[in-house]
Amino acid sequence: MTASFVVEADGLGRRFGGRTVLQDVSLQVRQGEVFGVVGPDGAGKSTLLEMLAAILRPSLGSCRVLGEDVRKHAARVQAQIGYMSQGFSLYDRLTVAENIAFAAAIRDVPKAAFAARKAELLAMAGLERFQDRREGALSGGMRKKLALCANLIHEPPLLILDEPSLGVDPLSRRELWRILDAAKAEGRSIVFATSYMDEADASDRVLLLRDGRPLAIGSPSELREAARGRVYAVRTADPAAAEAALLKIPHVLSFQRRSGEEVRVQLSQADAPPDLGLHCRELKAVEPTMEDVFTVVSSQGAPAEALQAAPDRRPDAEVRVAADHVTRRFGDFVAVSDATIEVRSGEILGLLGPNGAGKTTLIRMLCGLLAPSEGEARVAGFDVARQSEQVRTSIGYVSQKVSLFTDLTSRENLGFFARSYGVPRRDLKARIAWACTRAGFPPGDDSLVRNLSSAVRQRLALACAIVHRPKVLFLDEPTSGVDPLSRFRFWRLISLLAAEGVAVIVSTHYLEEATYCDRLGLMMDGRMIALGTLSALKTELGLEVARVEDVFLGFIERERKAARAA
Repeated sequence: MTASFVVEADGLGRRFGGRTVLQDVSLQVRQGEVFGVVGPDGAGKSTLLEMLAAILRPSLGSCRVLGEDVRKHAARVQAQIGYMSQGFSLYDRLTVAENIAFAAAIRDVPKAAFAARKAELLAMAGLERFQDRREGALSGGMRKKLALCANLIHEPPLLILDEPSLGVDPLSRRELWRILDAAKAEGRSIVFATSYMDEADASDRVLLLRDGRPLAIGSPSELREAARGRVYAVRTADPAAAEAALLKIPHVLSFQRRSGEEVRVQLSQADAPPDLGLHCRELKAVEPTMEDVFTVVSSQGAPAEALQAAPDRRPDAEVRVAADHVTRRFGDFVAVSDATIEVRSGEILGLLGPNGAGKTTLIRMLCGLLAPSEGEARVAGFDVARQSEQVRTSIGYVSQKVSLFTDLTSRENLGFFARSYGVPRRDLKARIAWACTRAGFPPGDDSLVRNLSSAVRQRLALACAIVHRPKVLFLDEPTSGVDPLSRFRFWRLISLLAAEGVAVIVSTHYLEEATYCDRLGLMMDGRMIALGTLSALKTELGLEVARVEDVFLGFIERERKAARAA
């Protein structure tokens, strides 16, 4: 290994039986460098990190970590690094302090150094007050921070982190990155995998992966050059007409309608702005985001997929979801407190909030799975407490984990969900065909679900959720781990359903997805702390130009200040 490199990989690859899941990966990581491996689920990120951590033996190529060959000296590599897997590697029956002590013991941390290291890490993670709390009772964000502390207790020169912020709210993600910034400042190298494209900006260098192959490697600024001149913002008084015009332009790769009158466009050719004629009020090239970069780079050499314009949507007067001062208690714990919302036919409401804010509990009440402790709610005209069975037959639900049967084929899954929702046998074929068309899923596909990509599974899950033509659709983190292009297409499908009158409630940690929603509900500590359009929420905070993240953090900080003053 060259002295300045902590990791050197050349032509690295991995096969499982006759299937190659990763190939042709060459990279170098210097001391003190943060190296991001970015890509959707199934790209090969975990496989690559497991080989760098000497857990998985490479099938192809060579790799040296901290001067050691990962094939010949796996134990030496494992003893020196900190490795945080995607799943929690903690003990849920042990307390925070006991988990840290156990990690220190198996890593031979000197007793003289342990107390000071423990105090410093727990203070940095904000976990000092929770030392006696069992790990299983912590929130998702707190568990991630504890796992990171356990991997830093022996002060490793290299941290390898597999999706450290997966399923973590933006506030907890920011706190995680503060810990990682401190580790970098101490000279540690960090290799992390993520499906959040914006996290690439926290890296010194980035590897973009898709389908087990590298797409590009370089610094964030170098990667942005690949998309410069290919990303435009269109301001228009008629977004639907502008999108219809974009569909006719061959070099348009993708486009997304943002809040207000803006459409963002990615092109296959540089410096070739789309000609939209009278449909364009303003057209300008903009700085590419990492999502733009991934969209442009992943489309090179790939067959173009047909785009679909999102229709104009105007929610009508019919209220499909109405929650009136609902509260839900579990013993003495109040999970949701005095929440009131209305969602109309054709409207998309986005629910945002930190982990543990009460979003999932509120959705479960609206789905008829939990009865409110106080207040009342009606969904599709039915009371969620007294008519829960009718509620469940009137709604569709797509979860973060995509609750499909992986050992069944797509056709068998569709048939199962259609029968479960009570679709008459004579209508099965027509309903399934309709649902597949609406969800963008190829109706002739009969593959085993476990063999489908995450993006295709997502579309199948949507088809299964709408096969009975629900009046209300609930989406819980529906695009987690999906690449940007697939996520953009998924949101166009949701807009199509809303245009047909379906009321949609979606919870998400991708804050930029809030721009696709008609209104936003921000939750914290079980309370609805803000509700309105994005522009109205900006005005409420006195912000003229702001990202969704600024609005999200602004309301949370306002609530914390109010709590401190009380």
